[in-house]
Amino acid sequence: MSDAEERTYRVEMMTRVEGEGSFTLRVKDGEVVDAELAIFEAPRFFEAFLRGRSPADTVDIVARICGICPVAYQMSASMAFERAAGVEVPAEIAALKRLLYCGEWIESHVLHVFMLHAPDFLGYPSAVEMAADHRDVVESGLRQKKAGNRILEVLGGRATHPVSPRPGGFYKAPRKKDLEALLPMLEAGLEESVEAVRWTAGLDIPAFEQDYVFVSLSGDAYPLEAGTSIAVSGPGGAPMPDGSRRREVPLDAWGDEMEEHHVERSNALQARLKDGTPYLCGPMARLHHHAEKLHPTAAEVMAEVGLPRTVLNPYRSIVVRAVETVHAFAEAVDLVKGYEAPARGFVDTEPRSAVGCGATEAPRGLLWHRYAVDADGLIEEARIVPPTSQNQARIEDDLRGLAPELLSLDHAAATHRCEQLIRAYDPCISCATHFLDLRIERG
Repeated sequence: MSDAEERTYRVEMMTRVEGEGSFTLRVKDGEVVDAELAIFEAPRFFEAFLRGRSPADTVDIVARICGICPVAYQMSASMAFERAAGVEVPAEIAALKRLLYCGEWIESHVLHVFMLHAPDFLGYPSAVEMAADHRDVVESGLRQKKAGNRILEVLGGRATHPVSPRPGGFYKAPRKKDLEALLPMLEAGLEESVEAVRWTAGLDIPAFEQDYVFVSLSGDAYPLEAGTSIAVSGPGGAPMPDGSRRREVPLDAWGDEMEEHHVERSNALQARLKDGTPYLCGPMARLHHHAEKLHPTAAEVMAEVGLPRTVLNPYRSIVVRAVETVHAFAEAVDLVKGYEAPARGFVDTEPRSAVGCGATEAPRGLLWHRYAVDADGLIEEARIVPPTSQNQARIEDDLRGLAPELLSLDHAAATHRCEQLIRAYDPCISCATHFLDLRIERG
């Protein structure tokens, strides 16, 4: 087929992603006519029915936005309410929050790497078929995921939608011996996660690079459950080790730098910089901004496989996620070994009329919450910006950038390459469809 002919690549229902979506890419005369990631999963209106709720109720409710990353929603909401109340949790409670987040990163990253994305590289329609020929790989992934789930169970009360987190900490802090019982599983998982980095680095990864504006949380440590600002790469700001530059945006100024737009084909909003530039959240952004803050074990295997801090190939994000899994395992081991149970699992957050913003790094990227509460501590307004909403425009730009390479492939191979690219982002479509208003304007 010549470049002058029109080609359409379409998948009506994406598989191996969380939620329901499709994509269409049309190319004519070698140019992209249209690139759309359509999200047709129904909106769920979380921001609306949080109004009138208490912060404690909200921390439980927002966990239901996602079954894969409920902790991210709980920790972002908790941070927002703590900031609104003007309280800071003590170090022992902050360590427990980070440990819980490590558990979520482990179970989510491992699910993506082994079950959702690896089949693309090895030529299988799913992890079930892949297991027939790569049983040891799949079983290693299952063991690692189980370790992450156990952290959530012991610290959060259960693996899905934990019940222990609350504003100011946890309803109940775990006993030291209960956490120490996790060490054999975590230490074994750490060893297997290091091998997983080596394994993913050896996959046949398509050659494809794009220029990205990276956006991630920023702070003293590699960003998970907390941060002091939002790092945005691009012109201006402080110099990075690779010669690029970045600037820091206050947590409560997300809406001053970025904005959400509604697109007719999608039941999720799309976020861009105020100048219209799409940006990238997630593992590649975190590594670009904070590689020097990785746990030494993760940094060592990263150097061993030759992974640079600035990865511009989205297909290579599977290796970055594997490195972050090592980091989460290693931190979890350190946090458990250093744990001392606090006298109380939480600090009080007294109600007052205020606005609080909280942001954490969900496995897929920056998750930003903003709540306005009244004098009784009840929510007047809620705003939640998940990572997939922020990555959606960037995914579409990547599809446009991929188009010239597709012309040399047969239709089935080209369509698969597009699916593989979208899955590289580990999109959580269900998370993205939380918003309140659906407005469609037709001329």
